[in-house]
Amino acid sequence: MPHAEALHPAAPNLTAVLFGLSGCLVDFGARAHNHADATPDHAEATPGALDSLRSLQQQQIPCAWLDELPSALTRMLSATLPDWVKSSQHPATINPWPAPDACWQALMALRVCRLEGCVLVSGEPRLLQSGLNAGLWTIGLASCGSLCGLAPHEWQALSQKEREQLRGKATVQLFGLGVHSVIDHLGELDTCLADISLRRLKGEKP
Repeated sequence: MPHAEALHPAAPNLTAVLFGLSGCLVDFGARAHNHADATPDHAEATPGALDSLRSLQQQQIPCAWLDELPSALTRMLSATLPDWVKSSQHPATINPWPAPDACWQALMALRVCRLEGCVLVSGEPRLLQSGLNAGLWTIGLASCGSLCGLAPHEWQALSQKEREQLRGKATVQLFGLGVHSVIDHLGELDTCLADISLRRLKGEKP
């Protein structure tokens, strides 16, 4: 498997990055989970998502997304994403989140041969717990996913104080799960991944 150029001159390369689909890469606020009438209209890429994927592709780091939504809906939601990002459907009836099976299945689909250096990014607590149970590094998203549950225009309509309160509450909940890092949105992912690489260099393990 091709390796990425190191995020730091002496830092180990990442092996793979997994993402949640709704509430992470697309569908800001996981509205497909929160709204019975969810449609592709809700499938815009989240802030920083496409740039983050482009950066990972340039580093030749394999990526995949996970979701428990029906495949017909995830096909519509993922239409805005580049084709090279692999999909990994895991039926919710078979060892559902927070069991680790879905994460391991996604890594197998990427032909990843080791857990070391694998990262999961999501705003969904159950999926993050699945990543922790699978032995992955985990990054929680504070302003995406079910903890905030807001569309972009709803988020922007909030006052700065209201946003900080929601972000703070979500951050506390995510760290309470045991995630390794929390960022606001995927626009901050490159810096966070570089930090994880440095933590690995110092000998830290998930």
